[in-house]
Amino acid sequence: MFAALPVALAPADALAHASDRGHVLLLPTGHYIVGGALAVAASFLALLVVRPEALERLAGLRLRTGISSDRLRMPLSLLGFLVLAVLVAAGFMGSRDPLSNPLPLTVWTLLWVGLTLVQGLFGNVWALINPWYGPWRIAVMVLGTRASAPFRLPAWVGMWPAVLLFLAFAWFELVYPAPDDPARLAGVVGLYWLFSFAMMLAFGHEAWSARGEFLSVFYGIVARFGIVAGSSGGGLSIGLPGAKLADTPALSPSGALFILFALASVSFDGLSKTFAWFALNGLNPLEFPGRTALIGTSSVGLAAACAVLAAVFYGCVLAGERLVAGRHGLATAAGTMVWSIVPIALAYHFSHYLTVLLVNGQYALVAFSDPFSLGWNLFGTAYMPVAAAVVAGSEAAWVIWNAQAAAIVGGHVLAVLVAHMLAFRLHGTARAAALSQLPLTLLMIAYTVFGLWLLSTPTAA
Repeated sequence: MFAALPVALAPADALAHASDRGHVLLLPTGHYIVGGALAVAASFLALLVVRPEALERLAGLRLRTGISSDRLRMPLSLLGFLVLAVLVAAGFMGSRDPLSNPLPLTVWTLLWVGLTLVQGLFGNVWALINPWYGPWRIAVMVLGTRASAPFRLPAWVGMWPAVLLFLAFAWFELVYPAPDDPARLAGVVGLYWLFSFAMMLAFGHEAWSARGEFLSVFYGIVARFGIVAGSSGGGLSIGLPGAKLADTPALSPSGALFILFALASVSFDGLSKTFAWFALNGLNPLEFPGRTALIGTSSVGLAAACAVLAAVFYGCVLAGERLVAGRHGLATAAGTMVWSIVPIALAYHFSHYLTVLLVNGQYALVAFSDPFSLGWNLFGTAYMPVAAAVVAGSEAAWVIWNAQAAAIVGGHVLAVLVAHMLAFRLHGTARAAALSQLPLTLLMIAYTVFGLWLLSTPTAA
């Protein structure tokens, strides 16, 4: 991604990014906000009478399927690489309209939105289709087994490469004036693939995917919430949503910050479009000057959002440890408790990008049939009418808002439950777990209110 920054910074037309909300909500959202906050608080109080051991036994339930995905990994990865190559070519040679070119629709809608939700619902599908594994295996076979990982990634590096690359990605998505420009995006995607492939040849596919390639890190974290997991026998098993989060090892500080920054970036994306944000920066939202005029402001805002959320989270964890005189250091406690943020991040992702997925997903079906704007109709969808009405009108607004609100509240309730199990693992008693979790629960209540407000407040741009 860093190698691609010169391409991204070059002048380009400012195109509208595809995450804007299609309507201003006029429902009595105050009732929802208060009700959501009370629901999260009530879930914490309910857990005080539930034995954590019972929750752990529930989380440990697995249904083994006897299905193994190992044989599919190589062919699906090569297929993913082929699809990526076609999309990059379409970015350079196809339509300049982001809603007609399949590359921006795939990157910003199908991958960043759709695949994230699939990962969160089911499991690590990305591990099967990622476009590096197959080409890397072929390169290793050609070069010889000794070339599979000629260098070792030092332990002190942690997951900082993934953190820095994710921040570069978030800046490109949320701040750069033309993230949807097909040619610019094709350059960035192509250079990032080459950069990541070179790192995998140097350090090994698994090592770089786990600590450096930010998409694999992000999707792997989100997949911890999914119901499908690998079992000890090599096959796949099915469990409850979020159950895998209960026995995950503590993350390093860089890994914890990765999760927090992922949540903060989506929150900032919503905040940066609100009338309140424009007023804070002395701008009239009805006279939006364009993203080009706000590069500096948005860059500072994105950095501040990441820093504030990280500081507040670590402060809550530290306060919880002080309340129970915890024997674990802050890094261990935060690295464990940060897994409870995953349901919240997934819920925000769904709520924030729901309208994008519903509308731009249809545009993607149209674009796939004619990727190079040559009049093709490969899949019979080139002339399919796009029904924008799915996110317009009072009935659609009511359905979408309730789905978004339910996801936000439900995500925070599940986060409280996961945090309770993780706190019990740290402190060993139900009382200490509940007491240590209190500051973090207050943060989750506040974030519930903030999230519902973001979804209901008027926006511009």
